[in-house]
Parts: sequence; C-alpha cells; structure tokens
Amino acid sequence: MTLPLQSERLKEAQMTQPLPTEMILKWAEERADEVYLRQIINRQFVDYTYAEVADKALRLVTALREMGIKPGDRVALMSKNCAEWFITDLALMLGSYISVPIFPTAGAETVEHCLTHSESKVLLIGKLDDDKAVTSVMEKYPSLPTIAFNYPTAPSTCQYQFESLISEHAPSEERPSHKQDDLMSIVYTSGTSGLPKGAMLTYGAFSWSSQQLIDHIGMRDGERLFSYLPLAHITERVYIYGSSVMAGIQVAFPESLDTFIEDVKMHRPTLFISVPRLWTLFQQRILEKLPQGKLNILLKIPFISGVIKRKLADGLGLNKARVLGCGSAPVSPALLRWYESIGLNITEAWGMTESFAYSTLNHPFRSDKIGTVGNAGPGVEVKIAADEEILVRGLGLFSGYYKNEEATKAMFDEDGWLHTGDIGFMDEEGYLTIQGRKNDTFKTAKGKFVSPVPIEKRLFELANIEMMCVVGSGMPAPILLAIPHEFPDFDPARYERKAHRVIETINQELESHAKIKGVLMIKEPWSIENGILTPTLKIKRHLLEKKYHDIGANWPKDKLVQWEE
Repeated sequence: MTLPLQSERLKEAQMTQPLPTEMILKWAEERADEVYLRQIINRQFVDYTYAEVADKALRLVTALREMGIKPGDRVALMSKNCAEWFITDLALMLGSYISVPIFPTAGAETVEHCLTHSESKVLLIGKLDDDKAVTSVMEKYPSLPTIAFNYPTAPSTCQYQFESLISEHAPSEERPSHKQDDLMSIVYTSGTSGLPKGAMLTYGAFSWSSQQLIDHIGMRDGERLFSYLPLAHITERVYIYGSSVMAGIQVAFPESLDTFIEDVKMHRPTLFISVPRLWTLFQQRILEKLPQGKLNILLKIPFISGVIKRKLADGLGLNKARVLGCGSAPVSPALLRWYESIGLNITEAWGMTESFAYSTLNHPFRSDKIGTVGNAGPGVEVKIAADEEILVRGLGLFSGYYKNEEATKAMFDEDGWLHTGDIGFMDEEGYLTIQGRKNDTFKTAKGKFVSPVPIEKRLFELANIEMMCVVGSGMPAPILLAIPHEFPDFDPARYERKAHRVIETINQELESHAKIKGVLMIKEPWSIENGILTPTLKIKRHLLEKKYHDIGANWPKDKLVQWEE
C-alpha cells in the first residue's frame, strides 16, 4: 500500500531516478575490475570487484529460483555486516524478492516474529556472536530452508552453504523491471516497546533517500566507507549500503568486535558514522591513555596541539575521514564539543526507519549548531505541530506497516505529513532540537509532566556517565538510574560524592517537580542480551520504569544515593 500523495510524487521522480538494481549492473559493466567490497578475514582483505559481486548475486537468484522461491516472496537475512550481506541483498533485488533483514543480536521471540509475520520462504544466516536464538527457531520450523554464509559462527545445521550453492548455479539471465513504488524490503523496527512492526520500504524511496545523501554530502570518486553498524537498521542500510550502491563507493567490513579499531585503521574510511554509545567508548579509550588534564595542557600549545590531534585521529583510524556522523539515539552536546576540541567534527543527524533515516543533518558542519540535529536535508520538509511533535514530509517515506493498516493510518495525516512521535523545536534558521519521544514524557505522582531526555543530556555534561536513564512515572519525584564507569582503583565513596555535587547542580536548574530525588547505582550493565537495550543501543525506558518503580516510590528522604544490591 502506498499513500496517494507519496505515490504521486514518486511517479514524478520515476523517469529520472535510477534504482539499485540498475546501478550495480552499471558498475559491473563499466568498472568491472574495480574493488567494491573488502572483507577482512584473518587480518587480510578478501576483495570482491563490482563484476564479482554482480556475478555472485545473479547466481544466487538462479539458486533461489531452483529452490522454488518466486518473485514477490519474502526472504529473511540475519547476519552481522559482511560482504555476503551486500551480495545477498542485491540478489534479492535482482530476483524481485522482498528482503526481511533481522538484527543479528535478536532474541528467539523477535526472530520468530519477523519470520512468521513476514511469511519468509527462506532464511540466510551469516556471522553471529551467538547462534542460540536463531538455532532454536530453526528447530521449531524445520521445513524453512536455511542457507549459511561461510563463517564459523553461522549455524552448522543450515541446509545449504552459500559459496557451494552459488558455485553450482549459472548467473541469472533475468533482469528485473521495478517501479518506484514496488515493495523492496520489510524492515522490522527495533522499537523500545512491544514486538517490532514491519516498515514497508519501496525502491523509489530508498533510491531517492540514498541519492539525496550522496548529493548533499558530495560523495565523490575515491571515497571509502566502513560498514559495521547493523545492516538491519535503516541508518546503515541507507547511509552506507545505499550510497555505496548508488554512487559506486568502496566498502570494507570488520573482522570482529575485538579487532574493530585495527580494522578501521586498515581501511582508513573517508566517511564514517557511529552511534553515541560507541563515540563515548572511543572517548574513554583515549582518556585512559591521555587523561583530560594532560590533554587540556597539550591542546593549548600551538605546535603540540596539531600533533596531538593528528595522533588521536590516526589512533582511531579516522585521520582520512572528511565527514564523521552520529545518529540513532540522543547524543550529548558535551561529547560532540569534546571531539571538536580534538579536531574531529561530528555531524549529528536525525531520522527514523519510516523516513529512511534521512530527515535532518548538521551538514555542512556548523559548530554553533551543536546540540541540534541539523536542518532539513534537501527535498525534506520539517515542521512542528501544535503539540510540539515533529512532522516530516518528502519522497523518502515508508509506505506503511506490513499487515497493520491501523498503525499505518496513525502515522500520516491527510496532507502526507509523517508523525514521528518525537518532540522538539526549530530555531530561526530551521535547525531542529530534539527533546525526546512523546511517550518518553512521564507524569509523576504529583501530576506534573517531566521530559527526561533534556535532563539526561545535561547530566552527561556534568558527570559524563556512560549510561543513564531518568525515570519517574507515578513516583513522588524522578530518580536517576546510573551505571558507573568501570576503571582501575574504583572508589565508590568518591564516586558517590561526585554524584551529590552533580545532582545538587542540576536540581538548581530544574523546576521543583522535575528535581532528581535520588540516584540508584545499577549493578549490572544494560545490554542487548539482558533486554534493556534495543539492537541500536536505545534504552527501553518502560522496562526500567517497571523494574524500579517500587524503589522510586519508596525512596528514603534522607538518602540521595543508593547502590543496587
């Protein structure tokens, strides 16, 4: 289903906008021997040219046809980033299949939901940190054909092996003819509440969003991309995969999380995007070797300052990067300012699955706009509704939720504006500041509403806590859940004294109903595995609200800090 306004606009662009299937075949013909994909295996690059990528993709089309998979069938793909992920997704486009990417960290319930709700006819599985979840689903659905990429972490019980399967088949002679509003993929959103919904993405909207980014950022010959954020997530799918296919840009993939920094150094990307959590970890890694006090002194010495900045960028493998990006979750302006101080300007961007992650971005980078998520990208309209909800309109919008007409209708108004669920405001130049999710705002027991995200951003500036969450629904007052940094010679008493100073400072800035009543130091770090973080590292606030409600409701009057037992 495509909304009338969106469909009409896409038809206008239909004559001029090439699709990914056309582009990969174009590069395979015009730049056949140029290296497109670089997979690091055993500390060496395994390279694939454009011609080899197209050949493998077309062979997979033939193999799937012979397995009885018909055009229009859904095909699921679950793997960490690798060359085979790109090849498979291109094959699914070339074969007119509908791809269903699944996060490689998804639990069994989510994997099963994505497979059954989409009615996927086959599942391809690749690099995984843990195959227990997908293996349990495979055992439950033994008739579902499975294909394993050639990595030791893929389940050994898959029916087919990727390399041997495609080597046994000739490249398909078929060439697809897709319309702009044909369904390309069903992407299940990693929502912070409930089972994920399947966002339907069309060829036209995907191609348009990717091309707008290419044009706006000015991607050019010789660029290098590094793909490591989950490809099941829309940001990586559009910003890295989409732009690489549409513009013909080389992409490398890491070998493992353990070798990540060294892998980045091997490739030296010119364009690099990350998420707040990882930018924070990179910062911690630097400060462990070069404490802030010493860094401040060195940065004040003109000649030494430039040397230090170059050395830090080189140590992260980012000394060749001309554009750095951050998105997917709220980031503290203080963190971006810190990176700016060491010569790394990070462009913050904002979007969602339903807008192909392309809505606003602070590009070209403006230091005075740190704290905003930039202004609307070319071709995108953004406005603020009466209730402060951010609305978006453009050609790069999803066409609805699969098998969920009611949820689809709730996302759009009659004029084609997408209701994002985020709240915020724009300055006089159109630069957008996000204040959080509409459903993040909670009401305390006093009947007053509190928006936690601005408080958390300010807390990060004051305390630089790696992970935190302000909760307070139905409680007498908000409380802060904080995970202390892990570092040598940790002194709980000293950490507690700092917490007292930080809370005292922020409470002077907050209205009475929003003042922090207490700080609970959390024992176990939040993770995807324990269900508190989504696959894109967003915190499931509602779960923490529920888990710690009784503690917050009965917080002792004479105690500001408690340690979880």
